Amino acid sequence: MTDAAQRIIELYETFAAHWDAGRGKTLGEKPWLDRFTDGLQAGAAVLDIGCGSGEPIAAYFTASGFHVTGIDSSAPLIDLCSARFPGHQWHVSDMRKLSLGQRFDGLIAWDSFFHLTYDDQRAMFPIFRDHAAPGARLMFTSGPAHGEAIGSFEGEELYHASLAPEEYRQLLQDNGFAVMAHVAEDPTCGGHTIWLARFGE
Repeated sequence: MTDAAQRIIELYETFAAHWDAGRGKTLGEKPWLDRFTDGLQAGAAVLDIGCGSGEPIAAYFTASGFHVTGIDSSAPLIDLCSARFPGHQWHVSDMRKLSLGQRFDGLIAWDSFFHLTYDDQRAMFPIFRDHAAPGARLMFTSGPAHGEAIGSFEGEELYHASLAPEEYRQLLQDNGFAVMAHVAEDPTCGGHTIWLARFGE
């Protein structure tokens, strides 16, 4: 599965337009996004890690009055974000190397973080910490249990991995985050496994 993991960036570069066309624009994630933003002030800074083409999630944040900084490894997807939401910040960046020198009130990695290998996921938690303002929310999706899985995208293998829930909890704790909510395979949100945490005050 290592080869499939190494091809993630290439796939989203090559098939950016196909991904954007196929990405559902209805906001089934809204109840979780509402929980994520509950209590955030108008104009709060949100970091969207693996933002894709900006729709529908970044669109939700911009419409809600937040300032979005989005990063994605696919330049064509970032070009779409820049065209759709010109008043916000968009960067071509590999999340594993993220170092923006800025802290955010909310960090989200929805359907992006789980494309990383086990070790790369572990290494992301200090990166989350270093970009989190006091009291910041962090929300990400994972698998329900430790393991790797291969999906399909435009006929190509699409890599996914997950750590065990116990390890995610420990990594969050070790990096100053407290779990606010966790649901495995949430039937109200397309079967997503979701983590919502708050950074230490």
